[in-house]
Amino acid sequence: MDELHTADDRPPWDGLEGTERHAMCVAAAREGNRHALDVLVTELTPLLWHVARGQGLDRAAAEDVVQTVWLAFLKNIENINEPKALVGYLVVTTRREARRTWTPNKRETHLSDEFAEQLESDTGLPEDVTLMDDRDRRLWLAFGRLTTRCQELLRLTVLAGRAEYRAVAEALAMPHGSIGPTRGRCLTLLRNYLETEGGSR
Repeated sequence: MDELHTADDRPPWDGLEGTERHAMCVAAAREGNRHALDVLVTELTPLLWHVARGQGLDRAAAEDVVQTVWLAFLKNIENINEPKALVGYLVVTTRREARRTWTPNKRETHLSDEFAEQLESDTGLPEDVTLMDDRDRRLWLAFGRLTTRCQELLRLTVLAGRAEYRAVAEALAMPHGSIGPTRGRCLTLLRNYLETEGGSR
């Protein structure tokens, strides 16, 4: 039977953030606390999913990779020597599994779902579709000119959101306070490159 917590019996990770929260959840999960595992999966799956997508996998393949990574985590949870480095461990494992899974025909050349979902849809006329295809092509040409670090940072922050900057900082081994400024510089570079590709709108 799962362990239940009342308002007076708060979970040990309650109120903690970042590496301390993850480490406490790992310790609790080792003792069989399924809620601790749920917390880890809920909070870190979006980050891992985008890491997999950043390796060129489509949506379905990325979901498979993330599931494989969590299964491997469960299998090896007793052997994780540094629970505070959990995010880094999971990100490295996700990258490795994604690269093992990736094949050229799975790489997407169109605007990826996470970016497309943030754009207004005005499709309908063939002219609109042509313009959107051209915009997507120019966007990805510009994006491809960024450094690998900038590409990964933008992918993770676009999908993880500002509330997850701490996890992104941990995943990329960057100071938490540098994520925002670095993201801004990368976006500026992207805009400049996009303009040289034929326009930024």
